[in-house]
Amino acid sequence: MKLFTSHIIFAIVFICTTPQVISCCIYTDLELPSTIVVAIDISSSIMSSTGEDKKELEWPANKVRSTFIEYFKRNGHTYWKSSPCVPHDDPTLLFANAGMNQYKPLFLGTVDPNSPMAQLKRATNSQKCIRAGGKHNDLDDVGKDVYHHTFFEMLGNWSFGDYFKKEAIELAWKCLTEEFKLDKSRLYASYFSGDENTPMDTEARDIWLQYLPADRVLPFDAKDNFWEMGATGPCGPCVVSLSMFSEY
Repeated sequence: MKLFTSHIIFAIVFICTTPQVISCCIYTDLELPSTIVVAIDISSSIMSSTGEDKKELEWPANKVRSTFIEYFKRNGHTYWKSSPCVPHDDPTLLFANAGMNQYKPLFLGTVDPNSPMAQLKRATNSQKCIRAGGKHNDLDDVGKDVYHHTFFEMLGNWSFGDYFKKEAIELAWKCLTEEFKLDKSRLYASYFSGDENTPMDTEARDIWLQYLPADRVLPFDAKDNFWEMGATGPCGPCVVSLSMFSEY
């Protein structure tokens, strides 16, 4: 049995860089119970070489991290430090593999109501992750592209019953276009097209159409635009925003 409600949002932004390519992807789950997230993977953002060819990136990892965290702090989010890579109190995980892991008690309603976490309404964090086993195993993809890594940081913003799709997409859009200054003309968004079990996510589609033309807001099926961690638990339609460009 799956848990499916309309009170959680989960968004992830991935930013990875090499000397030739910079790619950015925002992944936003829009139907989990009472949370919103935008996360950035900053696993490889410092370019280095030797001698006269030595260069420095305009956006090294420290700048990406601090820009993201400070942006969401200005928007009312509490900074929440990373949990350990090896979870101390989650027997279902060998390693932390996503920014959402430490918030599972909030998702599942098992959090101690007297704990500091239970008081969170908006949070932002930088979670250290290892993807070397289980569902999210990136070992087979490392070295084949510029964005798969076994160890990385995932930056995230979270809303626990505070704001929802409209505000989450607006925050993500401003983060990409105003803070990271990505070219708006190169941004695309996708949304869940629906299937026999779940209707099309027209709400997310219509919000993205306020920022992007219709030919850059695209429908996809559950393989690409439906988030779930397993046969049971939180799940739901998601949207993705993607920008890719090259530097020469």
